[in-house]
Amino acid sequence: MTPTRTIEREFSATPLELAMAAANAAADKKARDIVLIDMRGLVVYTDYMVVCTGSTPRQTKAISDEIRKQLKEQGVSARRVEGEREAEWILMDYLDAVVHVFTPQARDFYRLDRLWGEAPQQTLELAVP
Repeated sequence: MTPTRTIEREFSATPLELAMAAANAAADKKARDIVLIDMRGLVVYTDYMVVCTGSTPRQTKAISDEIRKQLKEQGVSARRVEGEREAEWILMDYLDAVVHVFTPQARDFYRLDRLWGEAPQQTLELAVP
């Protein structure tokens, strides 16, 4: 069992809860093919990766903005965000969870799901009301 780590003063969550909060925020902006990758035991820099797809760079930016907004409302800020200008691949580093928001072309090119094929993966079917 992963211990709970305080991300900032106001928010305390397990890494899995953090990753799921990011995935749910992505789903709120209609992200597709949301995959949760369990990185524990494989790398030291994060526990989970969330990989998702937006249809266009404009949508990937909207998805990343929503993730940032919802997690910030819970007291969590990204330590680093890269790729927002081009918005083909936006990387959001929350330490315990790293979020990758891709356009379809970038996701197909980088294939993170396959790169980390040995890691336990779960495709999330998140219902948006």
